[in-house]
Amino acid sequence: MDDLRAKCPWDRSQTLESLRYLTIEETYELSDAILEHDLKEIKKELGDLLLHIVFYSKIGEEHQAFNIRDVIEGINEKLIKRHPHIYGDVVAEDAEQVKTNWEKIKLHEGNRTVLGGVPASLPAMVKAYRIQEKARGVGFDWEEPHQVWDKVMEEADELKNTLENGDAKKKEEEFGDLLFALINFARFIGVNPEDALERTNKKFIHRFSYLEEEARRRGKSLKDMTLDEMDVFWNEAKNGE
Repeated sequence: MDDLRAKCPWDRSQTLESLRYLTIEETYELSDAILEHDLKEIKKELGDLLLHIVFYSKIGEEHQAFNIRDVIEGINEKLIKRHPHIYGDVVAEDAEQVKTNWEKIKLHEGNRTVLGGVPASLPAMVKAYRIQEKARGVGFDWEEPHQVWDKVMEEADELKNTLENGDAKKKEEEFGDLLFALINFARFIGVNPEDALERTNKKFIHRFSYLEEEARRRGKSLKDMTLDEMDVFWNEAKNGE
């Protein structure tokens, strides 16, 4: 990185701000590799992310603000402080207790609110999941999955009633409430909703691509096909999985 900053015009021109969107892109590429369980690609994407960490640290060093050693020492100190059940005398019998202790420690470190550590720029679904996790960390949560499912049904009924009224703003509000409740239920049954939806996206893309390819092979246009005709190819793709 020292060489690149000194000798490469592109690397020399980068700033913390210019790297930001590239880091986000690399993170999503890592996420894709994880969902595909492609260990070779995961290794590659981890290298790309590591490069960004070194890059940010180099820029921090140039500003005399921090360097890579400071970054590593900082995370070491945080991990020790937030694992008192290993480095102190706190007892934690399971992962849930560890998470609860973690949130309490963060509040003692200066976080003014329980939800203060949730980044504002997170995608909405991820943010909802993290909000719910953090609320659970201080005991604000349902006790049983069936209670959450009842809430899902309640929100679905409210959305259905709103559809009949035709109020666009209210429809959006009730749809958001239903999504939030579904995300909560996913958390209760051990499903990450972001991963689940992305896997469904990939499944849909695979099946639709098969549909397009088979239609093309037969010289047909999707626009001219009936839904029943398209369903034949869709089900072929589904059965092939």
